[in-house]
Amino acid sequence: MNLDNSVALVLGAIKGIGRGIGLALAQKGVRVALNYFDWENHLDDLKQAFSGFEDRYRLFQTDLRNPRRIKDLIQEVVRQYGRLDILINNIERGGWPIVHGPYVESQWELEMATTLQAKWWICDAAMPHLKASGNGVVINLSSIAGIVGRSGPASLIFNDGYAAANRAVSSFTEMWARIGAPEARVNEIMLGFIESRHAEGTRGWGLLTDDQKQAVCDHTLLGRTGTISDVVKSVLFLIEDAPFMTGSVIRLDGGYVLGGETVLPMPKGVV
Repeated sequence: MNLDNSVALVLGAIKGIGRGIGLALAQKGVRVALNYFDWENHLDDLKQAFSGFEDRYRLFQTDLRNPRRIKDLIQEVVRQYGRLDILINNIERGGWPIVHGPYVESQWELEMATTLQAKWWICDAAMPHLKASGNGVVINLSSIAGIVGRSGPASLIFNDGYAAANRAVSSFTEMWARIGAPEARVNEIMLGFIESRHAEGTRGWGLLTDDQKQAVCDHTLLGRTGTISDVVKSVLFLIEDAPFMTGSVIRLDGGYVLGGETVLPMPKGVV
């Protein structure tokens, strides 16, 4: 895919993974629409990160829990740029048991409204424009919480509603791949424990004891948490180098899902 002067909408772009993806796309010559809602204390850091790329990005502030605002956002991006080629569907709000404790109704509703509902409404509104580009790309960012749920070392990190919402995202990915084909490809990156996303640089990670953090790494086959760079490389692969991939889920978790089990030595057998 030729990225020069294509247009990408990056959600959750004010910090962390979203900002890293947006910057990498701008460096590739993409014109990026960066959406955020809160965390405004990170605006200065974002502007500093994009220093030298001021002509490559525009900021949009939208509460994506409101479907009407989502439609307005898509229309405004297309009005300003004239097209939409790439959607980085990076919107979620995960509840940490170690942070929030037992569920209250408002926390459950927040997790569902962002992690699940907003993803659906944004892709639904953007899909006609992505198909019209003739070479559209959607990347849904989800979590291995949809597989492991509140179990093992993740028991303190993944809430039930967040886990359920992420399991549903994979169903959306498959459906949107069918709807988008052949003009738009839709794939998913299912994240494990990544810096700024359930690992270093988050409030919840700071509340874990050293032993609890080590338990997460010990359960991960590669023995470490992931980096924003790990995510960015996977995103660029899907956009630039995977033209025959759609409806697929890449599990970017360092092997966490496979951890916790050992492979016994091959027995001698009896024959």
